[in-house]
Amino acid sequence: MDYHKEVIVILDFGSQYTQLIARKIRELGVYCEILPFSATLNNITSRNPKGIVLSGGPKSVNDADAPVCDLGIFPLDIPILGICYGLQLTVKLFGGRVEKSAKREYGMARLVIEKKEPLLDGIQDGSTVWMSHQDKVLRMPDGFKTIAHSDNSPHAVIKSVEGRIYGVQFHPEVHHTQKGRKILRNFLYKICKVKGVFSLKSFVDAATERIKKKVGDNKVVCALSGGVDSSVVATLIHRAIGDNLRCIFVNNGVLRKNEAAEVLDLFKDRLHMNLKYVDAEEMFLAALKGVKDPERKRKIIGKTFIKIFEAEAKAMGDVRYLAQGTLYPDVIESTSSKGPSATIKSHHNVGGLPRRMKLTLLEPLRELFKDEVRIVGKELGLPDSLIHRQPFPGPGLAVRIIGDVTRERLHILKEADSIVRDEIERNDRFRHIWQSFAILIPVKTVGVMGDERTYANVIALRVVESKDGMTADWTRLPYAILDKVSRRIINEAPGVNRVVYDISSKPPSTIEWE
Repeated sequence: MDYHKEVIVILDFGSQYTQLIARKIRELGVYCEILPFSATLNNITSRNPKGIVLSGGPKSVNDADAPVCDLGIFPLDIPILGICYGLQLTVKLFGGRVEKSAKREYGMARLVIEKKEPLLDGIQDGSTVWMSHQDKVLRMPDGFKTIAHSDNSPHAVIKSVEGRIYGVQFHPEVHHTQKGRKILRNFLYKICKVKGVFSLKSFVDAATERIKKKVGDNKVVCALSGGVDSSVVATLIHRAIGDNLRCIFVNNGVLRKNEAAEVLDLFKDRLHMNLKYVDAEEMFLAALKGVKDPERKRKIIGKTFIKIFEAEAKAMGDVRYLAQGTLYPDVIESTSSKGPSATIKSHHNVGGLPRRMKLTLLEPLRELFKDEVRIVGKELGLPDSLIHRQPFPGPGLAVRIIGDVTRERLHILKEADSIVRDEIERNDRFRHIWQSFAILIPVKTVGVMGDERTYANVIALRVVESKDGMTADWTRLPYAILDKVSRRIINEAPGVNRVVYDISSKPPSTIEWE
């Protein structure tokens, strides 16, 4: 059975947990899609959903600009689950009363079950749930009943008397809700009656067939960077069309130590892909000479890359498709109802290729989250060292060298970065870390090495934990690891006599320094 025939639609009211709801549902074997709360009824029903989830959100349902979904979803014979704001919106739309609570409920609460219902099958009285709300339901609408409460939420779980409309005041998608996964499973399998046909193996099989059907005998060009997304895209398309995939790997000179050799070894020698290697190190370093401003660095690297990639793709002659590693969060962001946000820094990934090259886009990963892409990579047989590779900026080490990018400064940072990768990134013990890297600061300090005075460079370490890179906290690394990394960098990286550790979080700082 095609997993697209079992879809759960999530309407996003702005909750920070909306993507987590989607990931939990997919982990339970059901494909789901996130749409903005403002999605039209036709847009929703065109997916033939087995169920609809109304997410939480930061607004009060009593705000003048409170988001409201298309009311046409409620008369449909489709199960609905409102979470937090979703519950309160349902109550208000059906004529109930929601008001600001005298006591905001945030954190753990105990669920007291009043009535047996399929949604709460297997859930015991006193189960811990995680609340995050300041409004609460004061009067239930006609046609609804309460099936559970907590100390501060008299209507913590509700259901329509007729039909299949449910609401929970807490967040079943978060880890802190003890039986949240079970509640979501009950909604999917006992109420929506799904069979559960989605898995990342089924995705690989379906995507392979879709690519074969769409591309036929045509050629596809792919910019291969060696990162997780481009590597999985290339491997998946290669599985479908073989040598009709033409990969281009551009060495921009600001890659990490031995990275070019590693990419060539894996994709050309071991996976036998049709790969063109372009050594453009001299061109990039010449273009970056004397440039200190990070935005100029990004633009120079992006424009130079596009120029080279265009020329190489044009030389191939008969290419019709351009493969890109677009992921589902990119798709969600592009269709979001949220307003424009300030540009903190231009995006690390190179853009502009499709418009300029007049090629048809091929985006086989656009349905997946980052963690799912890693699992697909494993399904495709890619090595763990690549699958669990940390995010690496498109401009590479150029934005981890503060100030001038010179061959000498690149050599220093490559050696320091290699040590950080050895001790942290490649260590299974630290797989939970989002990013760990070294930064070369344009400052020299006095030191003593071999009883002689030195005046040498400073390396900063940046190690952070994050789920999606939007927010991050600095990692409390064991002192023994910090000590080892520091000693190795000072002993092995030329011209370094001091190592410092960045203990700022995002926000207010960013993860990268530039």
